[in-house]
Amino acid sequence: MKKHVEVPVVVTTEYKGVFFGFLPKGGDFTQTTLRLTQAQMCVYWTSQTHGVLGLASSGPESGSRVGPTVPAITLQKITSVIEATQDAAEAWQKSPWL
Repeated sequence: MKKHVEVPVVVTTEYKGVFFGFLPKGGDFTQTTLRLTQAQMCVYWTSQTHGVLGLASSGPESGSRVGPTVPAITLQKITSVIEATQDAAEAWQKSPWL
């Protein structure tokens, strides 16, 4: 896995989007618009994942549906920014469509 100088995060939006990506360390995570790099979207997760916090804690489990990585995405109407663990970041990046 590529080392990042950014913080891995799971971001939710008012439009019910759930995204994973990286934000700059020391950035302001309270903004309502954020630009994630190396971004992915989770369109479905299984009950094994234990919800959105599970996506940030351990990452998507088998059976989840995570789209491919894009270089960057600008998200609007942010409702939460959850710092992800290193284990979760590795799980997100393993295989996009589990």
